[in-house]
Amino acid sequence: MNRGWETETLKVRMRATSQLMPDRPRAEVRRLGFAGDDAALALALRRGDPGAPAALYDRYAAYLRRVLARVLGVDDELPEVLHETFAQALASIDKLEDPDRLKGWLVRIAIFTARGTIRRRQRRRWLRFGPPNQIPELQTAPASTESKITLDRVFAILDKMPTKERVPFTLRFLEGMQLTDIADACDISLSSVKRYLKRAEKRFVHLAERDPLLRDRIAQSRWSKDGA
Repeated sequence: MNRGWETETLKVRMRATSQLMPDRPRAEVRRLGFAGDDAALALALRRGDPGAPAALYDRYAAYLRRVLARVLGVDDELPEVLHETFAQALASIDKLEDPDRLKGWLVRIAIFTARGTIRRRQRRRWLRFGPPNQIPELQTAPASTESKITLDRVFAILDKMPTKERVPFTLRFLEGMQLTDIADACDISLSSVKRYLKRAEKRFVHLAERDPLLRDRIAQSRWSKDGA
């Protein structure tokens, strides 16, 4: 089935939502809404109902953006990754076996898309000349930016981790997902999730303890040497 019209509808809704089309009346956007649970929405997408793609975006854009931000960090590339997630979902909606599991299926597509983004970033790093940009020293930054610097350093560590460890780690400890949901999102077994998490925790703690700022945070966390 040709889903080109669905992708274009989604693009219009996303542009309107991000206020890239300020002259578009908000009331007109609202008329694209959809009433129904996930199963009904999935079936509407399969039928090609006009309002279904925009309704999908309205229902899950904020949640999927948060999941992607946990895995990738917040940067200029995030909107494009989110858009690609929805485009892939619309193009493959007929492959959704259980309409009641629409949310989990979308998360799986988001994680698949995020993995591709991580791999592209890793390839780009190999092509860079000269040393990588250094994270600003804490003492030179205003106190109000400490949380941002902490997050930057966390993601600097995550960038050094293998994708198969990084993704379960971020979903578990940044997003708070249950292990079974992580297994479903990553399309791997529960035993694999546990194995990757064990490796990821060890790797993350080892790297974080080498950072003066993160070392203190680790000492007060579940990974403290005196912790459980």
